Amino acid sequence: MAAQVRKGLAGLAAGAVASVTIAYEPVWAIGTGKAATGEAANRIIGRAVRDTLAGMFGREVAEAMRIQYGGSVKPGNIAEFLSQPEIDGALVGGASLKAEDFLAIVRAAVQAKGL
Repeated sequence: MAAQVRKGLAGLAAGAVASVTIAYEPVWAIGTGKAATGEAANRIIGRAVRDTLAGMFGREVAEAMRIQYGGSVKPGNIAEFLSQPEIDGALVGGASLKAEDFLAIVRAAVQAKGL
C-alpha cells in the first residue's frame, strides 16, 4: 500500500497534493460485494496511507488530504465508514447505479455527519 501511494504521488509538490483525493479500496473487495469493516479500513487509511503521506509531505499535508473508502459502500454500511476518524468520505460504485440505493447512502451520510 505504501509503495502504491509513493509511486502514485511521486514528483508532486506538497502544494499540488493538497488538491488530490485518494480512494482506498481493498483489491479483494473489487467486484465482490464484500466490504472491509469500518475499523479495518480506518486502520489501513491511517497507518498505510496517511502515515506514508506524512513521510512524503509532512503531517499537516497528510491530515488535510481527503481519503475516501470505496469498497462495496451501501446504505447499510456507509455510517460505519463515515464514523471513522481517518475516513473522509466514500467512493460509491455499483450502489450509485440504483437511484434508491444512492439516495439512501446520501441520506445516511448526511445523518452520520450531522449535516
